[in-house]
Amino acid sequence: MIPRSLLHASTSFSYKVTSGRHDMIRSSLVVRAPLQRRAWSILRRGYASKTEADAKLEELQELYATAKDEFEIASEETEKKTVYAADDRAAAHEELQKLKAAFDDAVQSSAPEVGAEIKARVGQRIRELERAVEAMEEMATED
Repeated sequence: MIPRSLLHASTSFSYKVTSGRHDMIRSSLVVRAPLQRRAWSILRRGYASKTEADAKLEELQELYATAKDEFEIASEETEKKTVYAADDRAAAHEELQKLKAAFDDAVQSSAPEVGAEIKARVGQRIRELERAVEAMEEMATED
């Protein structure tokens, strides 16, 4: 606790009552000590709203997770050479195509700087998944 003699600025508090007790919530506090020239402040942090890129990246992340899950299932079934392997590979390929279409749409429909950010943050993972699906297809045709 800071002694009152060191406080030279205002301190504001808001209170709420919870089940008969008083809980103190600090909404803002500005303190200046005489030996210290700068004000130390604890203020409420304002969170930035989602940018256009963040919203598109969130959608792409969901599609990527689905495509990767389908790939992992298809890969496992292909290695085991089960009856379901061909259908699982088709499902993985379909989800990859959905992801690539959404990626291309997000890049082309965005401002150039947003498109560049999307490419930088997601493009490499999509290319890696695409190569993995192609390798799985090759492995299936070799057998």
